[in-house]
Amino acid sequence: MVIIITGGAGFIGSAMIRFLIANTNHQVVNIDSLNYAANLDSISEVSSSPRYVFENVDIQNRESIDDILATYTPDVLMHLAAESHVDRSLSGPEAFIQTNIVGTYTLLESALAYWRSLNNDKKSIFRFQHISTDEVYGDLQLDAPAFTEQTPYSPSSPYSASKAASDHLVRAWYRSYGLPVVVTNCSNNYGPYQFPEKLIPHMVLNAIHGRQLPIYGDGQQIRDWLYVEDHVEALIAVMQYGSIGETYNIGGNNEVSNLKVVETICGYLEELVPDRKPDGVEYYRDLINFVEDRPGHDVRYAINTEKIKHELGWEPITTFEAGLHKTVKWYLDNQEWWRRVLSGAYKLERIGL
Repeated sequence: MVIIITGGAGFIGSAMIRFLIANTNHQVVNIDSLNYAANLDSISEVSSSPRYVFENVDIQNRESIDDILATYTPDVLMHLAAESHVDRSLSGPEAFIQTNIVGTYTLLESALAYWRSLNNDKKSIFRFQHISTDEVYGDLQLDAPAFTEQTPYSPSSPYSASKAASDHLVRAWYRSYGLPVVVTNCSNNYGPYQFPEKLIPHMVLNAIHGRQLPIYGDGQQIRDWLYVEDHVEALIAVMQYGSIGETYNIGGNNEVSNLKVVETICGYLEELVPDRKPDGVEYYRDLINFVEDRPGHDVRYAINTEKIKHELGWEPITTFEAGLHKTVKWYLDNQEWWRRVLSGAYKLERIGL
């Protein structure tokens, strides 16, 4: 098949591309505008493949998207491109409105026109696969049942509200125009190549540089953690076997508080690099610093994965402890990757500097 992936230079998108090139015979077209969090270094190991193409295009550019669809005639459009950092959405929501809502609308319109132009055989194969987040559901009390595909939407931040809007648009294009879509809502992803502003890499890098480990509020906010490679395999299962018009929740079955995440990271660093602590600090956990909570901070997310397990046979295989240990070790072993991110070198090369 020919698979177009939007946001393929991002965290989940790059993991998907690495998997597809390494483990399948599919052709992959990566559409990415290369915003601040996109990093072509993350796909350097597969970028020389003859089955991989990169298109530096913004998903809001209808003319360019139309040209790409006409040129590559995809069987699947897997939409991963998104602004996704909650803190950034609180200080600058406009980019989230533009990319997550207007960008998704543009893709839908382009995909609909393309799909209508196909012959019946090709038309029956095509899928618009929209990847979203569990944050659209809002939050849960500690004793509440986990999110299901029927949980009403109640987003808390500009980020989650923009993703909720994009989900509604995708479903509307299915109901109104018949565009063959499938939607997935995932829990918190983690793993190699994640941009350092996110919780886990941020804490790892702060700790090995002897900086404080800031935790919002009391750190008791609970998230369901999904190892990114498990997520990729779930998305492949949905692409191959998911039913048109359906939604599938994808979770890691690993509910852990933010404080516990950071404490576990500290424990693994004690094991792997006990000598990287600054003078006067006995344990990495001594660097933990509780800071003022952010506005509208959701209490708990939890994903019920029974539907995707029952219908598609997928369930996560990576425990949080095993996945986090692999992730911490990856950041310790791949300093060149994150040093180029922190220095900005990964961006300067795009413009020839």
